Amino acid sequence: MPDTARLIENLLYTYAERIDAGDFAGVGQLFTHGRILGRPDGPPETVFAGSERVRELYERSTRRYDDGTPRTKHLTANPIIEVDEYAGTATCRSSFCVLQATASLPLQVVITGRYLDTFHRLDGAWWFGDRTMVVEQTGDLRQHLLF
Repeated sequence: MPDTARLIENLLYTYAERIDAGDFAGVGQLFTHGRILGRPDGPPETVFAGSERVRELYERSTRRYDDGTPRTKHLTANPIIEVDEYAGTATCRSSFCVLQATASLPLQVVITGRYLDTFHRLDGAWWFGDRTMVVEQTGDLRQHLLF
């Protein structure tokens, strides 16, 4: 059986894989027992809790193309994972980089930043708790985001 850090890493990579596939319902499923925080100190409307709200967040904010994908590649790197097996909790700090290419946008980095994540174990399975996205650099997001 994989160790807990590997299971949590797999959650990080599954999130990226599902976004790149345009599977926003699948992204939401990862947050069945969690939430995405737009800003840790932000107003309540920047908190998206549960699978349906997270799915709605991505459907309202992320452009999908004829193939159903956002034509992106989300790369998650340098995860620093700390696990408390006894409490059934974990934290992770990682970096992200999103590449995009479309018919009118050559391949390029459109955004970078950090994820600050918490995780919890329920009935033997690990789930996202809170995810905060800290944007550090942005490029041309006009073909990626809907706002």
